[in-house]
Amino acid sequence: MTESAAPGVLNVLFLCTHNSARSILAEAVLNHVGRGRFQGYSAGSHPRENQKPNPLALQVLQEAHIRTEGLYSKNWDVFAKPDAPHMDLVITVCDQAAGEVCPFWPGQPATAHWGYGDPSLVEGSDLQRHEAFRLTLLAIKARLDVLVALPADKLARMSLETTARGLAKT
Repeated sequence: MTESAAPGVLNVLFLCTHNSARSILAEAVLNHVGRGRFQGYSAGSHPRENQKPNPLALQVLQEAHIRTEGLYSKNWDVFAKPDAPHMDLVITVCDQAAGEVCPFWPGQPATAHWGYGDPSLVEGSDLQRHEAFRLTLLAIKARLDVLVALPADKLARMSLETTARGLAKT
C-alpha cells in the first residue's frame, strides 16, 4: 500500500461506514478534478465482508466520464498503518462515521465532516435510486470543485482544516 504523493500533492481520505457509495464517489471525483494537486482515497469504518462499491455508484461515475478502475472497498485501518500514504486531510462523508472513534492518523492530518445522505438507502424505482446516486455525485463534485480551486495559501496545513470545515456549509 505504500504510496507517496508527488511534492505539492495533497492526499485526501474520504471516510464512510461501508466504503461503498459516498466515500467511493468522493475518491473518484477528487482524482478526476484534482488537477494533479490532489490524490483521493477512501475507506470505511465497518465495510462488510467482501464489500464492493455499490454498482449504482460506479454507474453514475461512468456516466459522468469519471474513471472507476481501481476503486474498491477497504477498512480505514489500512490508512493507519506505518506504510500507508500520509494523509493531509481526512473527510467523513457520512454522519455515522463522523461519530465514531477514528484510528490515529499518522501526521495528524486536518479533518472535516461533509455529511451527505446515503443514496443506497433510497427506496423506489430503479430510476429514483439512480437519481439519488446522481444527485449525491453532483453535490460531492460541487464541493470538491471549490476545494481544488482554492489558492495554495488556503491549503496550507494551518488553514486546511478551517477551509475544509467551512466548505461543509456550502
